[in-house]
Amino acid sequence: MIVSAYPGTESEKRIPADALQAEVAAIFRRRGMSEQDAAYLASTLVMADLRGVHSHGVLRVPEYVQKLQSGAVDPRGKPRVVSDSSGALVIDGRNSMGQIGAGFAMRLAIQRAKSGNVAIATVHGSNHCGAMFFYAMQALVEDMIGIAITNALPTMAPWGGMEKIVGINPMAVAIPAAEAAPIVLDAAFSYSSHGKIRVFQQKGLPIPPTWAFDRDGRPTTDPTAALDGLLQPIGEYKGVGLAIVMGILSTLLSGASYGSELGNMVEGARPGRDGHLLMAIQIAAFEQPAVFKSRVDGIIRQIESSRRLPGVTRLYAPGGLEAETETSYRRDGIPLNETTLGGLRKAGASAF
Repeated sequence: MIVSAYPGTESEKRIPADALQAEVAAIFRRRGMSEQDAAYLASTLVMADLRGVHSHGVLRVPEYVQKLQSGAVDPRGKPRVVSDSSGALVIDGRNSMGQIGAGFAMRLAIQRAKSGNVAIATVHGSNHCGAMFFYAMQALVEDMIGIAITNALPTMAPWGGMEKIVGINPMAVAIPAAEAAPIVLDAAFSYSSHGKIRVFQQKGLPIPPTWAFDRDGRPTTDPTAALDGLLQPIGEYKGVGLAIVMGILSTLLSGASYGSELGNMVEGARPGRDGHLLMAIQIAAFEQPAVFKSRVDGIIRQIESSRRLPGVTRLYAPGGLEAETETSYRRDGIPLNETTLGGLRKAGASAF
């Protein structure tokens, strides 16, 4: 069922989350994925849209379908452990969809942290795995802190450089709270992602001048010029430094591809070369979970009640705005633009 167009900043059709989940899972099943894997992959994309991260939501379905149809990615790929040293695991994704390999690794990390307190699972042989918060948040229900890191195609230059050799290499951290929404930070080390710029391009909107450089290294507000140019790092040289470190952590420990070894934005990623790092930390090994979570609540309350700049109506801890968005979208439906809906129809969705 499609809910009628919804007014506001999104101004697109509102799609119920359960209907979107069912349609997207069916698309992936028809491309050879098992029912369980198709449902899991669909849930990662729908959750991204639910939390307002449309750059990593069902916008990605046509791209993923192409990879499955072409044989670049194995729809039946089953990740396996290739090195097991208690709380240190290396996993071969076996060219499965990245979400399948990353999800497998996060579940193992959580399982091992239950007995060993801290566990890290690294992955090679994988592919693009979507929004990292999805995996980090899986640790929350176990009173654990979750950390998820991945590599990315090179879209940035070293600070002062002109060559695309550094990925934005995002990291997510999820920290449980008692009564408040958990703290969830999911950030790449650029001001924006290619996916988000693609959303602005679809809508015909200019991007902020801090998001990207054109091919000549000049700040641009044109999303098309931005996609042809370089992403701007957050914090100048500090952002590039963080991106380099996250790229190393998510690839070299497992033997995955770093930077330009992964491919480029013209020819795309080389299948089965992505790497991820998933980590779970059991809070009870360090502090009583109830005490810890209560203190996190206090931090959130302090942030929300602190003085605001003129014109600012609300302050949020990381993840607070996304939690509000999820509540709203579950109630009213997920806003999707016509380009995204058209991509779903082309991929085989029947309800849109």
